[in-house]
Amino acid sequence: MRRNAILFVTISVLSGFGGSAMALVAGIWILDLTGSSGLAALAGLCVYAPTLAGPWLGALVDRLPRRPLLIAANLTLAAVLPTLLAVRGPAQTWLLFAVCTVYGIAYVLIDAGESAILPAALSPAELGHVNGWRSSAQEGVKLVAPLAGAGLYAWQGGHLVALLAAVAPALVAVGYAALRLTRTPRATRNRRGAARAGLAVLFGSASIRLPLTLAATAIGMSTFVTAAGYEIVTGVLGMPAAFLGVLLSTQGAGSIAGGLVVGRLIARFGPATVAVVGAALFGASCLARGLPWWPAVLAASVVAGVGLPWTLVAAVTAVQTHSPDELLGRAAATATTVMFGPIAVATPLGSAAVLLGARPPLVLAAAGCLTAAALAGHRLTRSGRSRTDLDSTRSAQPARIGP
Repeated sequence: MRRNAILFVTISVLSGFGGSAMALVAGIWILDLTGSSGLAALAGLCVYAPTLAGPWLGALVDRLPRRPLLIAANLTLAAVLPTLLAVRGPAQTWLLFAVCTVYGIAYVLIDAGESAILPAALSPAELGHVNGWRSSAQEGVKLVAPLAGAGLYAWQGGHLVALLAAVAPALVAVGYAALRLTRTPRATRNRRGAARAGLAVLFGSASIRLPLTLAATAIGMSTFVTAAGYEIVTGVLGMPAAFLGVLLSTQGAGSIAGGLVVGRLIARFGPATVAVVGAALFGASCLARGLPWWPAVLAASVVAGVGLPWTLVAAVTAVQTHSPDELLGRAAATATTVMFGPIAVATPLGSAAVLLGARPPLVLAAAGCLTAAALAGHRLTRSGRSRTDLDSTRSAQPARIGP
C-alpha cells in the first residue's frame, strides 16, 4: 500500500507540473500569435469547459477498464502535445485550442478514473491521507510550474515547453501501470442516464451529500470574492497589484500545510466533520480579508489555503468511500461538475457585486460558508454522524448494485 501511495503522489506531481506549465504557456503563446487577450483567455475555457460534461465522461470510466483508460488518456496527451511543433504563426492558433480541449477532456477522464481506481489500490483508512498528500503535492507544483513554464517559454519558446510537457503524461502512464491493485474494478453498463446515476449516488446519502455541498459552496465563494480581492489590495490596502502574488503564495503555503494533516483529521473525525471545519475556516478568512491591515489579510490567505482544500479533500474522500464501485467513475466526475460548476455563475456575480464595494462580496461569501457549515454541523450533531462517520469510513465497503 505504501508503494501505491508513493506512486499516486508522484503521479500528482508529474501531471500537475506538466498541466500547470502548459496551461499558462498556451495562453501566452496565443497572445503572442494573435495579440488578442480575449483569444488567450479562451485557452482556459477550452481546458475547463469539458468539466460540464463530467457525468457523461465519467460514464465511460465505469464502462471501460479503468487502469487501461488512465494509461490511454495519458499516452494520448503525450502523443498530441508534440503536434504543437507545427505552430509557426497565427494560422496555426487552432492547434493550441485543439490541444487545450484535448487536455480538458483527458483530465476529466483522468480525475474520474483515478478517483475510481484509488479504492482498489489503497485501504479505506488510507484514502484521506493519500488525498491530502496529493493535494499538498498539487499545490506545491502550482507554486513552481507556472514560473518554470513561463521561463522556458521566454528562453526557447512554446515548442520546448510542449515537448517537455509531453514527457510528464508518458511517465504518468508508467506510474499507473506500476500500481498494484487489490481488486480489479469491473466495467459495467448501467442503463440509467449518466447524470442521473451520478447525482443519485452523490445526493442519495448524507455521507456524501454534506461534504460535497460544503465543498461546492466554498469553491464557488472562493471565485465570488476574486474581484473583491483585487479591490481590497489596490483600494483598501493601497498596495500595488503585485501584492496579489504574495497573497496567492501564502495561500498556496497554507494549502500545502493543510493537505499534510487533513488525512489524519479525516481518519479521526470523518469527511463530513472535516468539511464543516474547512468551510467555516474559509468563511472566517473572507471576513478577515476585509480588514484594513495587510498582516491580517496575509493571515487570512493562509487560513483560506487551509480551509478550502479541506472541503475538497473531504468531499473527494467521501465520494471514493461511499459510492458503489460500479458507479464510482460517473459519481467522481459528476462530483467534479457539482463542486466546480458554481464557478461559472459565481465569478460574474462576484464581479458585479464588487460595484457595491470591496467588503460586501466578502461578507456575503462568509455568510454563505458559515451558514452552510452551521447547518451541516447541526445535522451531524443531531444525527450522531460526527461519532459514526469514522467507523463508516474505515469499515464500509461500497454496496454492489450490479454485476
